[in-house]
Amino acid sequence: MMQGLVAVEDNLTPIIELLETEGYEVVDLDQADIQAVDAIVVSGADKNLLNIQDVLTEAPVITAAGKTAEDVLEELEKL
Repeated sequence: MMQGLVAVEDNLTPIIELLETEGYEVVDLDQADIQAVDAIVVSGADKNLLNIQDVLTEAPVITAAGKTAEDVLEELEKL
């Protein structure tokens, strides 16, 4: 994916800093218009215990759990 608009959970500071350094526009996931973003990065800490699968966006979602900032960047660049 070319550098675009990425919504990231605010607790993922190393990922936010790397994406901004690489030219991505990063917005806080809690305040983002998720219909307008190109991708979403979440921590993976919030598990969907009720298995609710409402689709709120067509943007790809990357789970950062167990990944470095560089791993997340690599996944974004493959989109």
